[in-house]
Amino acid sequence: MMDNFTPGPFAAELVAAGVPEEMHDWLGRYGVGALVVKMGIRFLEMSPERTVATMPVEGNTQVAGILHGGAHVVLAETLGSFAAGMHAGPGRQALGIEVGATHHRAISGGTVTGTCTAIHLGRTLTTHEIVMTDGQGRRLSTARITNLIRENAAE
Repeated sequence: MMDNFTPGPFAAELVAAGVPEEMHDWLGRYGVGALVVKMGIRFLEMSPERTVATMPVEGNTQVAGILHGGAHVVLAETLGSFAAGMHAGPGRQALGIEVGATHHRAISGGTVTGTCTAIHLGRTLTTHEIVMTDGQGRRLSTARITNLIRENAAE
């Protein structure tokens, strides 16, 4: 059990990822996940209704030198899953059951911003739309994720 005074084992990771301090108690035992760290995802806003993060293009490209389509989906699923987890609340968990994306425009450098907006926040399902944009605000891709909300399995 954690208290509000002892930093969890992932405290530095949470700070580096931009996770607001009020979320550290929730994520302190788990961190943000190795893939989030590896991709360079940094959170700017976090709530069930709207979650925003950035991700560098550098290091996340495919062979042609543009942002990998899978990187778009990683950013989208990360944002949608964190938003759904916040909606689920203590004692419950969000499990992704569907994710899909449409890629509109390529990007070969800079930073991508993903903005996740709730479409439906229900008792057992959540659906979020995630729009990825470049530094000029141009839409790069649009994704949608649905998460199943269930009680936590016994630990």
